[in-house]
Amino acid sequence: MANHKSALKRAKQSETKRLRNKAVKSRVKHTVKAVYQATAGENPETASTHLKSAISVIDKAAKKGVIHKKTAARKISRLSKMVNQAV
Repeated sequence: MANHKSALKRAKQSETKRLRNKAVKSRVKHTVKAVYQATAGENPETASTHLKSAISVIDKAAKKGVIHKKTAARKISRLSKMVNQAV
């Protein structure tokens, strides 16, 4: 454990950020999974609505710095491509 006051504060900040990042990443994973399930179910309306929400969640994660902006762009591109092929 840290001994200095600044190191203790940094440890607390790191833990807070780790938990927030974990929550955001799991939300991204759940929304992406919902899009995959909607396209597998061959329901284009549901797939497109899930895609919109997934794009929003992924963009917010990139904006917060949880994932890299190019990773976000790649995920959105692949999801969009998949939904368009399903439709």
